[in-house]
Amino acid sequence: MGALPRIKPLELVKLLSKLGINVERQRGSHAQLRGIYNGEMRFTTIPIHMGEELPNGILLAVLKDCGIKRKDFEKMLRNK
Repeated sequence: MGALPRIKPLELVKLLSKLGINVERQRGSHAQLRGIYNGEMRFTTIPIHMGEELPNGILLAVLKDCGIKRKDFEKMLRNK
């Protein structure tokens, strides 16, 4: 597998909201998201630091929390 595409936090929040995982609240620079995806309740936290892209480790952790496979995420990015 190649490298993950670089994405800004707000772009990720928009993509997740299309899947039904929405911002529950934001405290400081961290947004907490919650929603049902594939029949399961999902929770995750995304750091919202303006002007910065998400590090790959955080992006992979968010995808794992949300139950989204890497290939499905890459496909969503191409079709956005």
